[in-house]
Amino acid sequence: MASRDTLAEAVTALPRAVDPMALSLNEFPFPPLPAVRTALAASLDCLNRYPEFLPHRLRSLIAGRLGADPEQVVIGAGATGVLMQVLGAVTSPGDTIVMSSPTFDGYPILADMARLRPVAVPLDAHGHHDLDAMADAAAQARVVVVCRPHNPTGTVESVADVERFLNRVGRDTVVLLDEAYVEFLAPEYRIDANALVRRFGNVVVVRTFSKAYGLAGLRVGYGFCAPALGRTLWTMQLPFGTSLAALVAVAASFDADSQLRQRVRSISAERRRLQMRLRALGAYTTDAHANFVYLPSGVTSWPEVFDGTGLQVRHYAGGGVRITVGSRASTRAVVHAVAAAMG
Repeated sequence: MASRDTLAEAVTALPRAVDPMALSLNEFPFPPLPAVRTALAASLDCLNRYPEFLPHRLRSLIAGRLGADPEQVVIGAGATGVLMQVLGAVTSPGDTIVMSSPTFDGYPILADMARLRPVAVPLDAHGHHDLDAMADAAAQARVVVVCRPHNPTGTVESVADVERFLNRVGRDTVVLLDEAYVEFLAPEYRIDANALVRRFGNVVVVRTFSKAYGLAGLRVGYGFCAPALGRTLWTMQLPFGTSLAALVAVAASFDADSQLRQRVRSISAERRRLQMRLRALGAYTTDAHANFVYLPSGVTSWPEVFDGTGLQVRHYAGGGVRITVGSRASTRAVVHAVAAAMG
């Protein structure tokens, strides 16, 4: 009886596939693609077996997709796992890591785990990285993190600005270019990451399958860089750390590329719709290029606006909020809450 109760509790605790109120974690609102579901179902009978000791097959699959050499690629538990792997490979306790403020919650957590000294550089007035100030701070740093599109504001610096920044950063400083939301970028905003890592041997481009691919529950991401740095990062690759389910889901996702792109277009269109509706109400939003919208702090304390509405949004110090783009019902609920607050 106890095991049956435990099973019921576990099933009850599972997140629902579609919850229009859950807008705090930037999850993709759609369930896995049909091809992914089929591939995962076919893998169930292999769950009694260990995956590869090291994820060579997934590494080669991703490298082929990128047009890169496998030794340029490392695999982690989402982008967060890759970031931790990089820090473990290239830093020592007491080293300095530079990041923006506000920023992705994971950076300061990982910095603390690696016993690094974080230096937070405030964003500019429009929610962009202050790349000049970050380059100045990077002069004394081992690692600097640039998140593009930025989390939580969704802003994007130009390719030229990023390249100027990289030219100012010393080659002994590792630059983590976090592209967790790159799939949502319009072509004109995308960086040729392969060319970038060829030019800058200190850059690690970090990506994830948790956002646009909708595989957050499988915890799989990757980084790629110049071969010499890639070989160093591979020394920190966790044995048996990448599941067979992750391999088959990524492969199926790559095969269903057109369906994936359609879903991304759908969410991007909904983001633009939400931004337009909020701005029409008089609410300022940053120019976001991901699957979320950011309302900076100002005369309105946004956390108070959403408290009691049932909407789960991400609160930031000072009164800003990040709102994940979900379904049309989610958009209506957010707009209704803001309209009520704006009078």
